Amino acid sequence: MLRIILVGLGNCGRHWVRSIYPKQNEAQLVAYVDAIPESLQRARQEFGLAEELCFTALEEALEQVDCDAVQIASTLETHIPLALTALRAGKHVLLEKPLAPTLEEAREAIAEAEKQGRLLMVNQNYRYSAAVYQVRELIQSQYFGPVGTVTVDFRRYANSAPRGSNRHYTIWQPLLIDMSIHHFDLMRFILGQEPQAISCQTWNPPYSNFDEPPAGSAVIQFAGGAVVCYRGSWVSTAPQTTWSGDWRVECLEGVISWHTRGDGLPDEVIIQPRNKQPLPLKIDELDYEDWGGSLQTFVQAVQNGTDPDCAAHHNIHTLALTLAAVEAATSGQPVLF
Repeated sequence: MLRIILVGLGNCGRHWVRSIYPKQNEAQLVAYVDAIPESLQRARQEFGLAEELCFTALEEALEQVDCDAVQIASTLETHIPLALTALRAGKHVLLEKPLAPTLEEAREAIAEAEKQGRLLMVNQNYRYSAAVYQVRELIQSQYFGPVGTVTVDFRRYANSAPRGSNRHYTIWQPLLIDMSIHHFDLMRFILGQEPQAISCQTWNPPYSNFDEPPAGSAVIQFAGGAVVCYRGSWVSTAPQTTWSGDWRVECLEGVISWHTRGDGLPDEVIIQPRNKQPLPLKIDELDYEDWGGSLQTFVQAVQNGTDPDCAAHHNIHTLALTLAAVEAATSGQPVLF
């Protein structure tokens, strides 16, 4: 089994411990790290972790515990310093999105991974869905011909807690950096195209409890000719979408509509030939989906020496699109790639 040190025991890290690792048998957590003693203690109590396996610094854990890899589930500003520490210790690294706060920092970590001959991979868990793979195959095989326009709508109401009481209200670019990055990554993945230009506008409605804009829209032109019209909101009072959003892909000979990650609702893919009735497609489950699919991909890539789609040197293009959205929204000007 792949031996992994987990860094970060907030909501994300505890989800890995509680819900993901117990469902697979190819990797095991051998140590736990959190710089905040209270977080470490809470995780110890919740999961019954042995005191000798819990540390407040990654360096200390690396000295005392044998491992093959480090998983980073801590805050964004710590991603690259922790990744560099792990890579320089000769460990493979799986870290949460976004890869880095800046492209320069991302390139530094990618260069270090290449120098050390180790895998640096990003957890873009929304990719790991049978519906996503099915849609990708339909598009890239040109089942309905070339893609013209794609519309994506994401709506959630995460605005109920009182102002100042929720960490989510204070994070940097809560829509674009925290959520839209998933949708931007799916655009690249299913289209098999890279962006050429983006225009973006974000806003903060008067009833919002967020410090920075939780709502926005963007138009993204891709190199293969597809144009994506994107809308997202953390404060929408309209009916909520699934976490992946509602997608409509308009092609020459028909439309592909789909969504995944629906809070218990089944994934759905519907094809509609031009001027004909819609037809739902049967979706076969993957052995490992979502977060579990990401972990399985990481483990297999380390074991087999393969280059996964979400390796950092590929995923930097998703980061570039996300940061370009931020730049376009901030400057009010389109950004070209």
